[in-house]
Amino acid sequence: MRLVDLRDLLLEIYNEYGIPVYHYFKAGTEDKYIVWAEDSEGSSSYADDKKENQSIQGTIDYSTKIEYDLIVQVIQDKLDSADISWRLNNILYERDTGYIHYEWVWEVDGIG
Repeated sequence: MRLVDLRDLLLEIYNEYGIPVYHYFKAGTEDKYIVWAEDSEGSSSYADDKKENQSIQGTIDYSTKIEYDLIVQVIQDKLDSADISWRLNNILYERDTGYIHYEWVWEVDGIG
């Protein structure tokens, strides 16, 4: 699984459920949306003084105003179905906006 595959996986959620998906920042005015971004190198391996395997780590953020929103499970099921390493990192209620904000940390094999 690579970055473009992760992007396509999240776009499946848009195609199936109409939840907008953005890379790096939200550009629209929707009440429910996904933002994903790569932000660092994950666990990589080295051999013979060179990088043997590079993984990329990032986050998926889902913001919703619906308590117990079923899209949370849809996101996790999609990640599982693609064999992507992930963990639910944070769930916050944003009092000033009324959003419930879910954040997952993921890791994939590479950039391309």
